[in-house]
Amino acid sequence: MVIDDSHTIRRSAEIFLHQGGHEVLLAEDGFDALALIDEFEPALIFCDILMPRLDGYQTCALLRRNPRFAQVPLVMLTSKDGLFDRARARLAGAQDHLTKPFTKDQLLHAVARYGPAGG
Repeated sequence: MVIDDSHTIRRSAEIFLHQGGHEVLLAEDGFDALALIDEFEPALIFCDILMPRLDGYQTCALLRRNPRFAQVPLVMLTSKDGLFDRARARLAGAQDHLTKPFTKDQLLHAVARYGPAGG
């Protein structure tokens, strides 16, 4: 699942993940994601930090409180790459983060590392 309010980022991630042989579910923000996640149960979530309505930190924290999704790997997508931002993402429950703009290789490496067949 890719959660990002930027159409460009969602589309890029979708193309890269499809090229890597993965199914992709897209959401525009945390509210949209929470509405979809229960039905589709993604194996890995990429989540933007800065979004309207429900930001990435809030989305991640809500997912971590739900026993069904507490263990689903979550990688934050952000244009902010500071130490504080990384620490806050970890505190919210994210496994890692990717700095935008990310490359196809970076995205697929994260899938290999955190996806169902990865670590």
